[in-house]
Amino acid sequence: MGVMNRFMSFLGLQEQEEIVEQEPLGQHDEEDYAPGPVETRKNQRVGNVVSIHSQKNVKVVLYEPRSYDEAQEIADHLRSHRTVVVNLQRVRNDQAMRIIDFLSGTVYALGGGISKIGGNIFLCTPDTVEIQGTISEILADDQDYNRMR
Repeated sequence: MGVMNRFMSFLGLQEQEEIVEQEPLGQHDEEDYAPGPVETRKNQRVGNVVSIHSQKNVKVVLYEPRSYDEAQEIADHLRSHRTVVVNLQRVRNDQAMRIIDFLSGTVYALGGGISKIGGNIFLCTPDTVEIQGTISEILADDQDYNRMR
């Protein structure tokens, strides 16, 4: 191992590989032995290191339900760790309230979040997505927004 590799491993920037040798064949029967290459194991560090590229196919689903029956499909997307934007402008107010109640319960059970991002438009996120900021200050000035509340 070179000086640079030792220095990098000392700082924790490079992990050292450890070679684990297998026992010789003479001590066991051939039935007990499964041939395989020499195993290499990396030293495990304790810490919360997460790969940036852990989720390559992150999807955001846009959904415009026309009845309460479609709320379960939206909940299935949330259970699959997909963010859903729900536009409730095409359903009656009583059905929109039922859909939001159902989705609020689903999001709560999954540890996610729900935010109103417009007039009858909601953002539902699973626990893997964090919502930061609000849009309510912008919408509070809008007269249409106040009527829909």
